[in-house]
Amino acid sequence: MNELAPVTDRRKILEVRNVSVQFPIKGGFLGRQVGAVHAVNDVSLVVHEGETLGLVGESGSGKTTLGRAILRLVPTTAGSITFEDNDITAMTPNQVRPLRRQVQMVFQDPFGSLDPRMTVFQIVSEPLVNFGMADKRERKAQVQELLRIVGLNPDHINRYPHEFSGGQRQRVGIARALALRPLFVVADEPVSALDVSIQAQILNLLEQLQEEFNLTYLFVAHNLSVVRHISDRVAVMYLGHLVELADGEEMYSNPLHPYTQALMSAIPLPDPIEERKKQRIILTGDMPSPVNPPHACPFHTRCFKARPICSQVAPAFEEKRPGHWAACHFTDVPGATHPEELKPPVEAL
Repeated sequence: MNELAPVTDRRKILEVRNVSVQFPIKGGFLGRQVGAVHAVNDVSLVVHEGETLGLVGESGSGKTTLGRAILRLVPTTAGSITFEDNDITAMTPNQVRPLRRQVQMVFQDPFGSLDPRMTVFQIVSEPLVNFGMADKRERKAQVQELLRIVGLNPDHINRYPHEFSGGQRQRVGIARALALRPLFVVADEPVSALDVSIQAQILNLLEQLQEEFNLTYLFVAHNLSVVRHISDRVAVMYLGHLVELADGEEMYSNPLHPYTQALMSAIPLPDPIEERKKQRIILTGDMPSPVNPPHACPFHTRCFKARPICSQVAPAFEEKRPGHWAACHFTDVPGATHPEELKPPVEAL
C-alpha cells in the first residue's frame, strides 16, 4: 500500500491496511449465518503523530465501526491495523490490555457513556484503578487536576452525571479518556449531541489538549463544518468504503469524488449572496443496504456522473493529485451545474 498521507517528518502512529468488518446475520432454527452486514470494506489509511484526521460520511457509512475496530472494540474480518509498529489485530486479549493505556475513545453520547450510579471521581479514576496506578489519595489529586484541565470545578468530584449539563458531561468523558495519558484518541462525534453554542467550546478544548498532551486524533463526524475546523486531513466514507482522502483545505476547495462534491454543496455559506448563487447537488434515493451493497462502485446507484462502467468495474483508490486520493472513474468530469444534470446518464445501471 502506498502511504495515504502527505510527505511529513512526523512518525507514523497508525496504519490501517485493507480492513473489512462484517457482522453476521443469523436465522433459521439452528441459527446459521444467512447473510452479513458489510460495515467496513477494504479501507486503508495512515495517521501520523500529532495530526487530526477527520472521518466523515452520512449515517451508516461505517465511520464509527472503523473507529471501534481500531480500538479493538469490534473484531475485524480482514486486513490489519498497526499501532506503533504492532499489529493489534493479531493480539490476544491479554496482549491488547496494555494497548488500552495508549488508545482511548471519547463517545458520542455524553448521557449514555457515563454510568449514572457512579460519581465523577469514580468515573474518571476508573482507568487508573483498572491499571493499578496510584493509591486513592493520589487518584483524587489526579482526578481533580484532570477536571481542572478540561474546564470543570475540581471540587465537584463527588457529584453524579445527572448534576451536570450535556457539555459538562462531555468534558467528564474527555477527562476519563485522558486519565491514562494516551497517545491516540478516537473522538466519535463528540459534539453532535450538544447545543451549537457548546460545540465550539468542546472543539477548542480538544485542540488545546492536543497541543498540551501531544495527542493524535481520529475525529469522526458527519458535520462538515466541524470537521473543517479541527482536522488537518479529511477522509470521506460511503457505504463502508473510503472514497476520498486529502488535506483539509484541498478537500474543501477541490473535492474530486461526486459524493464528496454533494456533501460540500450542502455546507451553508456565511455570505447570503454567495449562498443564493450556490448550486446544491441533491442526491436521489437512499443509501443502499450494507447487507446487499451495489456491485462495483458503491455510489453508482445515486451518482450524477455514473456510466455503465461504474456498475461493472470497481474504481481503484488512487492518488489523483499529490496527496489527494479518490476512488472514482470520472474525477475529471465537471460537477453538475443544472438540476437536470443530476440525473444519471443511463436509465439502468
